[in-house]
Amino acid sequence: MLLFQASAIRSINNKILHNSGYEIEAKVDSFLQFKEAPEYRNQQKCSLLDRNNLDLDFACDPSFVHIAMTIDWDYLRGSIAAVHSVLKHTSCPENLFFHFIASDSRLENKVDFNKIVESSFPYLRFKVYMFKESLVNHLISPSIRQALENPLNYARSYLADLLENCVERVIYLDSDVIVVDDIRKLWKVSLSGSRVIGAPEYCHANFTRYFSYEFWSSNEFSKEFDEKTKKPCYFNTGVMVMDLVKWREGDYTKKIEKWMEIQKERRIYELGSLPPFLMVFGGDVEAIGHRWNQHGLGGDNVVDTCRTLHHGQVSLLHWSGKGKPWVRLDAMKPCPLDYLWASYDLYITHKHSSFKSLPHIGVATTRDSSFLG
Repeated sequence: MLLFQASAIRSINNKILHNSGYEIEAKVDSFLQFKEAPEYRNQQKCSLLDRNNLDLDFACDPSFVHIAMTIDWDYLRGSIAAVHSVLKHTSCPENLFFHFIASDSRLENKVDFNKIVESSFPYLRFKVYMFKESLVNHLISPSIRQALENPLNYARSYLADLLENCVERVIYLDSDVIVVDDIRKLWKVSLSGSRVIGAPEYCHANFTRYFSYEFWSSNEFSKEFDEKTKKPCYFNTGVMVMDLVKWREGDYTKKIEKWMEIQKERRIYELGSLPPFLMVFGGDVEAIGHRWNQHGLGGDNVVDTCRTLHHGQVSLLHWSGKGKPWVRLDAMKPCPLDYLWASYDLYITHKHSSFKSLPHIGVATTRDSSFLG
């Protein structure tokens, strides 16, 4: 039961105004304490919401930008920071709707997460869904890193079933990202033809390392990436624009499950939930600018190392890999870019130095093409 105590649901009746401008709680139940984020309001140019829909359990207003994320205890601090970054940088924060996917097999429950999110973002429109781990438990194989075996990593394959049918399109974000640009730009990306997802892709990556010798030695499997049919292109599944209408029509969840079943028998990959996506969509993804997923900031899947940003514009930073910024900051072993993540962290009891003494970290956004290290 310690995990429930650590969720630290705060009493909304005990608020004080912090000198930083944040409204925080004077009393907190236990260990995990978050600030209340500033209230972000729409700019005049934003579309008006249909107020008749806002009283429903779920709002299907066409003005909403839908964002889906998983939420669990281990990554909760990252999720809160990610949401904060999205709200801070978008021009229409009131037009966002967040879909949080939680596991049905953990100690935390839907009520806990509702209270945690509401306490930090009282004005946020969101819904918490429970993902049945039984859907994938029998399909998950051992991975190169244990964290990749978390059933919740596979929830992105089931969004079309989890979310209401009125949600026709969604942006999926991992919990270890920070958005430093207007998320509406990503929302407006057009998925041409029959393409189901859009993501930054890398067609010059060494594709062989994502699959085993068993895979490449079998013509049955390797022919899937015959360049005459589709070019093998890597993309990171932590940032995706997904057309849920096309997904449902094509029954893509079943196609991903098929490769997971093959993996259980033949052991054709070692990287968790990513390879099935590559098998189904690799080479048929709407290419989005690389600035929307500056990934790998957590090192690789085995070693926690510091990474720098790629050259050019940056709209989203992604700490994919073993190292997570909140862990490194608390351990007093941060990488330079972790301080940028810290500026969005709403966690109250910080073990690392205060923000006043943080080094200056610049990011080249779409409005600033220079990067200051």
